[in-house]
Amino acid sequence: MLAVIIIWSALIKRPVYEAVFLALIVLFTVSMSWGHFFEYSLNGMNSSLIFSMIVFVAMSQFLKATGILDDCINCLLALIGRIPGGAGYVSVAASVFMGAFSGSGPGNVMAVGTITIPAMKRSGFPAELAANVQASSSCLGNMIPPSSNILLALGCFLALYPNSNITTGQFWIIMWGLSLWFILARLLMVFIYCKIYKIKGMKKEELPNLKETFKNGWKGLLLPVIILIPFILDFAFGSNFFTNRLGATGAKYFSNSILLFTAGLASIYALFVSKNKEVRKITNIADIFKKAIKGLVPTVATVIFGYIIGALFSGLGVATELESFINSLNMNKYLMALFISFLTCILGMVIPGSSLVAMFGTVFITVMAASGINPLIAAAMLPCICGAMGNITPPFALCVYASMGIAESDYGKTIRMDIVWVLAQLAMQFLALVGFLPVFGI
Repeated sequence: MLAVIIIWSALIKRPVYEAVFLALIVLFTVSMSWGHFFEYSLNGMNSSLIFSMIVFVAMSQFLKATGILDDCINCLLALIGRIPGGAGYVSVAASVFMGAFSGSGPGNVMAVGTITIPAMKRSGFPAELAANVQASSSCLGNMIPPSSNILLALGCFLALYPNSNITTGQFWIIMWGLSLWFILARLLMVFIYCKIYKIKGMKKEELPNLKETFKNGWKGLLLPVIILIPFILDFAFGSNFFTNRLGATGAKYFSNSILLFTAGLASIYALFVSKNKEVRKITNIADIFKKAIKGLVPTVATVIFGYIIGALFSGLGVATELESFINSLNMNKYLMALFISFLTCILGMVIPGSSLVAMFGTVFITVMAASGINPLIAAAMLPCICGAMGNITPPFALCVYASMGIAESDYGKTIRMDIVWVLAQLAMQFLALVGFLPVFGI
């Protein structure tokens, strides 16, 4: 399977969803499992998380079309662009904001980096540093709600612990708690590099006017609050509050419906606060959905194929064999944290994080839990270890290559500096998995 994916996507340079589909065909053929094709396919597509992914990708298109993201970036530049290294901090903040909606590291680079990388270079950032700041910040989108990859991780956890009382809101609060540590680490690294290179703030004439920018764009800054409130309420009241009123089944589907409700509410808000009134026309809204579907099909197809492969693996006992092999190594939680981080990093270079979670998520949670790692932390870290790390690790560091193209930085200098960011990411993953970082909600 891995050989097919590597050859088709990395060498022939065809889309990843084609590679995963071909790998699926190969797996069914060599395992002689075509008699179970419809059974495994239905199992792979029978997930409400796929619908949640669809609405969040559509929401990200609304945010782009309405210009809210540009308003937020300009507000941040106007506010902190003057401080030493301010453009770098804006890159981190804007990438976190955008990445949380798109969940795509390279896509995040292209959406945010075209503004922040030139701004960093103008304020004195070397091209290779600007590229690495943007790349390492963009890849965090995989683990920050409402990224769709987080929905997959929660699904894996609930598949293993169906009697758990964890709600969607509670899981997202945990994800925000974890993400905060990684965001702080990125900001600290920007601060250190700014001291090393003696980087100054942006010139006043290069910055947007603070008063005008906030007058025109402050409404966009309220969007995270709108998205956050339903999950805070779900977290604060807990499952018992809704179970007592709606019953166990009602409480379960109420928690799941928050995902759809929040995306719809955020999209409507973006339409109404947008300065571009033309975007509210029915025809333009239809065009936005058209663009959303265009970008959505490859992602959803890849995830569905990944789910089907996961169902096939389960039927063949492959996941169990992998689990048994890893457990036979008798690693403690410290060695397991390092082993899984390296394994997912290598796999994440050729397999999208969402597919990796869909195919092996339950296995990774199981083996980490067996070594003493908190299974809830293991599940919450899946979007990070399966998505973020692979996007910045050579030789297939897609976020780095995308940033390098915008920054026009030297390949050798950029990759050598990238190793420092990779090691920092690995260190943070290790500290989070073994429980050294206190996380709100656990």
